[in-house]
Amino acid sequence: MHPGLDAGVERHSRFFEERWQRLLRSLYPISGVVYDGPRAHRTALEVRGYHDRIKGVGARGRKYHALDPETFYWAHATFFVSTILIAERFTGGGGIGVAEKRRLFDEHVRWYRMYGMSMRPVPESWEDFQRYGKRMCAEVLEDNKATRDVLDTAGLARPPFLPWLAEVMWRPVGALIGRSFVWFTIGLYDREVRVLLGFAWSRRDARRHRRICQAISAVFRLVPHDRRYHPRARAGRRRARGELAADAEPVETPRRNLPPPSPSERGKPEHYAPDVQEPAWVRYGNGVDVTG
Repeated sequence: MHPGLDAGVERHSRFFEERWQRLLRSLYPISGVVYDGPRAHRTALEVRGYHDRIKGVGARGRKYHALDPETFYWAHATFFVSTILIAERFTGGGGIGVAEKRRLFDEHVRWYRMYGMSMRPVPESWEDFQRYGKRMCAEVLEDNKATRDVLDTAGLARPPFLPWLAEVMWRPVGALIGRSFVWFTIGLYDREVRVLLGFAWSRRDARRHRRICQAISAVFRLVPHDRRYHPRARAGRRRARGELAADAEPVETPRRNLPPPSPSERGKPEHYAPDVQEPAWVRYGNGVDVTG
């Protein structure tokens, strides 16, 4: 919804051709900027490099560049807000306090500094960030084509981790998942965003959403602690505990999440496409991790 992001997504991203793969593989380098230890800065520069060529002039005649500081920071800010939302609603801990939010804010600043971008758009404090977020939602974000395309889940493709599921069985399941995903996502939006996009949200919606979040939170408490983390983050935690070498190579996405194998796609510098030799599971340490 950011005016500097719509044309970049519409004209350069493969998200609409491979929604699941694009989402799942992106989590690896983005998580790596936080969890790759001594290699984290290198990972951050790689992530920044994927955006070098994402620039041009959009349909509205506006110039855009993914590395514009205001645009790049807004994308980063959405990841930070996601950590707050997840901690508050899904992790079974009963939410987090203001002191923890301030600490997370400081950590998100250190995370952003790894990219080597201008720090100009970064708010000074957690309180300033809250004002920044409200201003962005109320005055800057737009209802644009890229946003509507993202929210259009009609014909959602079968995810790569369910290759055994027949297409004829996936179609009704995919339609239900798509509608549910959009509704659930709307419940996480700021009120200003819902109003801008024209989505109604009743008290009944809010109660139902809260109950689902509570159910997810209850299940989450039953998951073994390390398994609550993404494979890249899990490896970082193991490195910090001395279970992996400090210079161990990072865990990469499984092959099933890679861009199409043609050189014209996989070889593009805007794609994270590691040379993955192992099969669609990654073995390290004392167990086998099925990665997403």
